[in-house]
Amino acid sequence: MMMRASGSRGSSMTHSPWTNNSPSPPPFSDFTDINNNNNRRLPGQPLVTNTKINSKPKILPRELIDRYKRGDTHPVSALYQLSQVLQFQLDLKETVTTAGISGFYFAFCAVIDGIQYKTGMGTTKKEARAKASELALKELLASLENDEIPSDTDTVGPPPLPVREKESTIPQVHSGRAVIERKNPIKDQVPSVVREMFTKLMDNYPEFSGCGGTLAAFVMLSPTGCEVVALGTGSSNTKASPAPTGRILHDSHAVVTARRSLMRFLYRNLLLFFSNNSALKEKSVFQQDETTKLLSFKNHITLHLYLSQLPKGASQIPSQLRLNPLSISAWEVNNQISLHVVVEGKVFSKFSSSYEQMGSHVVSMSATDKVMQWQVLGFQGALLSHFIEPVYMSSIFIGDGSCSDIRGMEMAVNQRVDGITSALPLYYCVYRPHISLVSSAIPPDTRPTQKFLSLNWSHGDLTLEMVDALEGKSTEDSPFKSSSALASRLCKAAMFSRFNLVAKECQREELLTAVTYREAKMMAKPYQEAKSMLKSYLERKGYGQWVEKPPISDHFSM
Repeated sequence: MMMRASGSRGSSMTHSPWTNNSPSPPPFSDFTDINNNNNRRLPGQPLVTNTKINSKPKILPRELIDRYKRGDTHPVSALYQLSQVLQFQLDLKETVTTAGISGFYFAFCAVIDGIQYKTGMGTTKKEARAKASELALKELLASLENDEIPSDTDTVGPPPLPVREKESTIPQVHSGRAVIERKNPIKDQVPSVVREMFTKLMDNYPEFSGCGGTLAAFVMLSPTGCEVVALGTGSSNTKASPAPTGRILHDSHAVVTARRSLMRFLYRNLLLFFSNNSALKEKSVFQQDETTKLLSFKNHITLHLYLSQLPKGASQIPSQLRLNPLSISAWEVNNQISLHVVVEGKVFSKFSSSYEQMGSHVVSMSATDKVMQWQVLGFQGALLSHFIEPVYMSSIFIGDGSCSDIRGMEMAVNQRVDGITSALPLYYCVYRPHISLVSSAIPPDTRPTQKFLSLNWSHGDLTLEMVDALEGKSTEDSPFKSSSALASRLCKAAMFSRFNLVAKECQREELLTAVTYREAKMMAKPYQEAKSMLKSYLERKGYGQWVEKPPISDHFSM
């Protein structure tokens, strides 16, 4: 994920590539690592740059640097973009104010490959992060530009930066995040643990093995290793009309199902945290910011998303498509990069004439657009935002053997929302996850014969639940059934019930005054503000209007 690893002094905001008023940097995935770990300095010392380069070096990202120096790019955005281009480890770490400073200030410092830079202070956290980024960039750019080789030689390239030993297999902790070294990278671990969990579930219930054609899972990385915390399958929407009951699942696509399973995992850990039993509280993944009282993941915990295929929508655009309007027609830009909707299993661009003819059918936003939205608003949703900071993914892994190009995913999830961060309320940002292709987690003998079934499971569940995606309810033979009415444990009514339980446990009496599900959602003011900003931004940029489900589906009470 990342939620900011929170609040108390000494916590860190981990690799959260904020983007403001600038386009994303070009892909520089061919930069080669440096094999030297001996260059380290104390805070305030000059950056050491005598590291040897193993391959032919390359040119500095001059356009990115020039945009920052002109003031076109916010310093936080510039620093994170530079970390992506030059491939160094970056954290913005909350720290203590400098001695002798009077008054109340927030303090942050940049940590690059384990090296701490000067502390930046401000009256708000946003201001302090910006100042810390400015100070780091001033020192970093001076060092990089001094060492840059003129571009008319044959040996130009990114100036060397101190990095970790390539051969180590021991997880190292840097500034609040666990780093798995290259012999056992997380991109190998994630599909492995997802495959292991899915196989275990199917071994217990082989009669449902045909539901695994499309799979999504959330994997938690901590100092103790990788662990699947939520999993879902599915590729369909319900045929049922919206109703004011909150007991129908309208979207059972794999990533939506897995995300709602993740929300159950978060609620379970909130109950652990607010327990009066200290042993149970210690088992929670959360810690609390004493100032805001919001919770965030404990230090060194990150979340990662695995998808067995590219999600429906704009991520599946042709690989040759570019955001440069001069390269293709405006019509193609609108239809391929726009927001997409799913109607009865079919995907349409918001600008498609076929979609406009669909009439009053139940409509859902595409899975790609939902992932993009969650990377801005957080995967926790409105209700959980009353208790926790936004939950973001550090990485998105695509385990699709037939996919050779993830540029569409990069454009759809990251580039379409470039520039919105500065307008968002505190804690919200454009979090740019690292997106990459990995091996498939689905066993090769899996046959997707039950395409209208959707499986869900989260960490702590005794058994899985099977949902009839067309009906939006549990199946009669589901291992888990909440009641004879067959309402799924993922439905809105179930989430509202958990919300009320957590609000009671943490003595948030004001939240218990919400009579309806919609009222409780609308009380989450910062989340709703961020959501409104995102929708208006997308429409203003020409990607289309976000489609909301009829309000009637949220007007229910417990």
